[in-house]
Amino acid sequence: MRVLGINAIFHDPAAALVVDGTVVAAAEEERFSRRKHGKRPVAFSAWEPPEQAARWCLDRAGLEPGDLDAVAYSYDPDLVEPGLDGHDEQWERLRTLYAQRAPNFLSAALPGLDPGIVRYVPHHVAHAASAALAAPGPGDGDVLVLDGRGESHSHLAGTYGDGVLTTLHAQRLPHSLGLMYEDLTQHLGFLRSSDEYKVMALASYGEPRFLDELREQVLATGDGGFAVAPIDWGALAKARAADGEWTRDHADLAASVQARLEEVLLDLASWLHDRTGSRRLMLAGGVALNCVANSRLAEDGPYDDIWVQPAAGDAGTALGAALHLAQGGGDRVTAMPGADLGREWDDAELARRLDTAKVPYERPADLAATVAEALARNEIVAWFQGRSEFGPRALGHRSLLAHPGHAANVERLNDVKGREQFRPIAPMVALEHATEIFEGPIPSPYMLFVHRVRPEWRERIPAVVHVDGTARIQTVEAEHEPLVARLLEEFRRRTGVPVVVNTSLNTAGRPMVDDPRDALECFGSAPVDLLAIGPYVVRRREVHAR
Repeated sequence: MRVLGINAIFHDPAAALVVDGTVVAAAEEERFSRRKHGKRPVAFSAWEPPEQAARWCLDRAGLEPGDLDAVAYSYDPDLVEPGLDGHDEQWERLRTLYAQRAPNFLSAALPGLDPGIVRYVPHHVAHAASAALAAPGPGDGDVLVLDGRGESHSHLAGTYGDGVLTTLHAQRLPHSLGLMYEDLTQHLGFLRSSDEYKVMALASYGEPRFLDELREQVLATGDGGFAVAPIDWGALAKARAADGEWTRDHADLAASVQARLEEVLLDLASWLHDRTGSRRLMLAGGVALNCVANSRLAEDGPYDDIWVQPAAGDAGTALGAALHLAQGGGDRVTAMPGADLGREWDDAELARRLDTAKVPYERPADLAATVAEALARNEIVAWFQGRSEFGPRALGHRSLLAHPGHAANVERLNDVKGREQFRPIAPMVALEHATEIFEGPIPSPYMLFVHRVRPEWRERIPAVVHVDGTARIQTVEAEHEPLVARLLEEFRRRTGVPVVVNTSLNTAGRPMVDDPRDALECFGSAPVDLLAIGPYVVRRREVHAR
């Protein structure tokens, strides 16, 4: 089967293509439109399909819309319960109407597409499939999905056997751990459905002194679900303006909610494990991007193995919906090959782009050695290589790289990106050296867990050590990322440190760089010393000299 997956209903619109059970391509609309998250998560934007991402997925496979066997839409309007507490009735009617008309919207966006082949996949089923059916190795095991909301639920607990999902519990709205975290994000002056990761970072600066109050309001119910009572955030900490300074109360509130979230997740995981006895847990949904909570589950939970979908947010439902239909249609579904599922350009096209921009560049004999030398001199490098990543993490394809041995590089990189200074930056590390430096789930190729930095290394790599002594690492294997692995080895030979700072190649409020024009614009507007784009190098001083 040739199945195109579509996520369009809430936020992070995306498309994914699965052909004969194999993931061919996946991309988020924001990488094409250059609008962060593609659109705002409001009902009146639910009609917008990820038109550019879908067209690119088809182009990647040499297909036309009429060649598709099915389109999997990751939301089923028939499952919406009108009048359900937690729904805004007026806006919910509009969202449901747009979902019902999605086949027509898609056929208008993709001329030649038969609207009759559009199939609805329940939102949380799509999330679950994105974890279980895309995971490496045997896909059987338990699955937990937690996010803000789907049609009428905010959670799914189930288990997969022979590629088939058995749902054991689903939590109905208005109870939602994801919406609770979104409410906190907004109360702390950040953008909801966008900046939840900032709250997670801020939590490390606080103490969970409001935890007792939250334990009375947020609790597991013992049947696989949970309850979230209305929380008076203002009674715990005064609301923060978007441009205001954060205080100890704000950090303590973030720490308290983070701690309670982790406790409830442990209860939910234990309930599920007690019913299945499985050794493997697979996670998806926006809450699964909380790498601190993931690490708590790995360390204190009952499962031996935890795998998290790299695109765990709503973008990943495009992939999951396509895999779900392919599996149900009889295809033998294979694991996703990695997170690098987006666009790429060959060397000749990159050279043409550089020539058109009239940017002086060179092609060094050894790119990895050249970049390692620049990093060893404490230069900041923009790194644009291969296919772009699907999901929110830069994983060595669209990255900003720096030396981890200089503490000042935290402030320096946050200035480059225009970010808040309390936010940490992350390391990539060669897998064979990871356990020497970090404690936690290893391998960790997708930056979805946090790891304790061993005490003897904290002063050697201060730029990547968060205030709580942890780091969100990416482990790199030469088999899967040969160029990045060579870069890390060349840097280690020069510095004795097998770790490099890796943060996303973008500036605040902008999506991650995706195409060569984006890379050149970012390089030209930010104080970056060197751009490594394909086999070519552009140096800042040469650009200035010109």
